[in-house]
Order: sequence, then structure tokens, then C-alpha cells
Amino acid sequence: MAMKDYRDEFKADAVALYESAPGATHKSIAADPGINRATLREWVLRDREHRGVAAAAPPAGGTPAARAEQSASSADPDERIAAGRQKP
Repeated sequence: MAMKDYRDEFKADAVALYESAPGATHKSIAADPGINRATLREWVLRDREHRGVAAAAPPAGGTPAARAEQSASSADPDERIAAGRQKP
């Protein structure tokens, strides 16, 4: 499938719509103009980077992988080894 070339004004409008809707998801905002949610996400990230705005913090505790990594890095080395072992 060929990549679509969107006008800068269209991109800015989509990003502004996303930024003005607290709690909105990329998917919900992208559905109206018929763009892919990942495309909108990329536009939002680029816009925030351009403006020097930090990305939103992940929910408390972050992802399960991030929590596991955090607990593993703060645990005693012996506990990390034991935690990594699986019972047969």
C-alpha cells in the first residue's frame, strides 16, 4: 500500500484536535479523519518534540515489563537470579 502524503495543515489540525481532547486516545481521534492511529501518534510526538514538550508520563507503575525491570534492578542480585528461574 502506498504511503499517503498529508498536508501540514491537516497534520496540525489532527494534532490540535488530539491535544484539545483530554483523555482521548490516538485511535479515537484518528478514526474521524480516517488516518491510522500510529500515524497520528507519530505526528503528536513530532509536534511535542518540536515544541520542546515532554511526552506524557506513563500511568503509575508503567508497563508490566517496566515494573519487572524496576523491581529486578532494585533487588538483591541473588533475588534477581532466583526470580529469573522457572520451576520445571
